[in-house]
Amino acid sequence: MRFLLMPIRSNKQGVQINVGKDGADYNAVVNTMQAHPDDLKELGAASGATIRVRTDVGEATFQVVEAKVSRGMLFVPYGPPTCQLYGGDTDGTGMPTSKGWEVEVEVVSREPQASAKEPQ
Repeated sequence: MRFLLMPIRSNKQGVQINVGKDGADYNAVVNTMQAHPDDLKELGAASGATIRVRTDVGEATFQVVEAKVSRGMLFVPYGPPTCQLYGGDTDGTGMPTSKGWEVEVEVVSREPQASAKEPQ
């Protein structure tokens, strides 16, 4: 299925950056993607499942959880996995274009994984 990718900054991500990027809490935040419950149903995946997200530039694997987000959109905090999805073109801004990218999603594991964290 295809979705629009919306990398974001989150409060929890900001706190974890100050604590350190090498910890399990930070990695859980930046590796957890949020999706609408109906989109998860269409994918045939439970909240906490593992998905692979592909762009023209690269791919990354995330755990996906149900959230109050718009249908057809995926939200994830910026982090090392999102950096694998977009290229280096910044259009002179210093920040690569990363919002509103159409991405292809493939379910890797349909069942919840032990480390999936619900969005906060």
